[in-house]
Amino acid sequence: MSKKPILITGVSSGIGYYCLKELSYNKDYLVYGTCRKDEDIKRLQNEGLNILKLDLTKSESVKKCTDEFLKKSDGKIFALFNNAGFGQPGALEDISREVLKEQFETNLFGLHELTTLALPIMRKQGYGKIINHSSVLGIISLRFRGAYNASKYALEGLSDTLRLELMGTNISVSLIESGPIRSDFRKNALNKFLENIDQENSPFKDEYKQKLKALQSSKDVPFTLGENAVYEVLQKILSSKNPKARYRVTKVTTIFWFFKRVLSTRLLDKVLRKVE
Repeated sequence: MSKKPILITGVSSGIGYYCLKELSYNKDYLVYGTCRKDEDIKRLQNEGLNILKLDLTKSESVKKCTDEFLKKSDGKIFALFNNAGFGQPGALEDISREVLKEQFETNLFGLHELTTLALPIMRKQGYGKIINHSSVLGIISLRFRGAYNASKYALEGLSDTLRLELMGTNISVSLIESGPIRSDFRKNALNKFLENIDQENSPFKDEYKQKLKALQSSKDVPFTLGENAVYEVLQKILSSKNPKARYRVTKVTTIFWFFKRVLSTRLLDKVLRKVE
């Protein structure tokens, strides 16, 4: 097969959708995206995009999606872009075990399983690229984002370890650490907050009222960029012979990465407490 097969998870909207659509115009690539909901699959297929069903919380779905993709790609996979994920807002003491588990099932466990299914194919063919979509919240922590913070910190550690274990294989592992990007992320996070957090019985009840206003606002936070900012980095990774381990997207990510390196923990905590 002359075209390079790429699989992108989480393409129903936002960054995943934008990257899938743009890469589909490139004649060098055979690109497939994944969605969890049937209505999203039908909508995107009607747009002429290649879509597979994938629910990262279910092992059988992960395996079936992988098999279907490999049938479409003649058993090859050039790159896997693990983009799917969501944010579960709420103070950690208001996050139940089941809600935290749900956060990890999508943001880490399913991602890991899909990656382990792709790696034997990459080893056999002698090349491949694993691209994991992380966040500035995998570098620094903010209050009321603890579940999401934990999943992204875990993804950073998983990616670093995997990169070490794959040295010498011609399989690269890259992290895209994005800050605020224009997408449905806040809308989806609001839905998760309303679904899973008992506001009325929380010690943070009054603060939640203010946080809800931010989640419900259509106004961009400072330094917000469009989905194209992530797509441009994705392009760099796909075209590079030796991709970097990390790509920081937006000024917010670069600023907080610098603060994390130079400030004491006590001082950084004071800074983070003010920028919520």
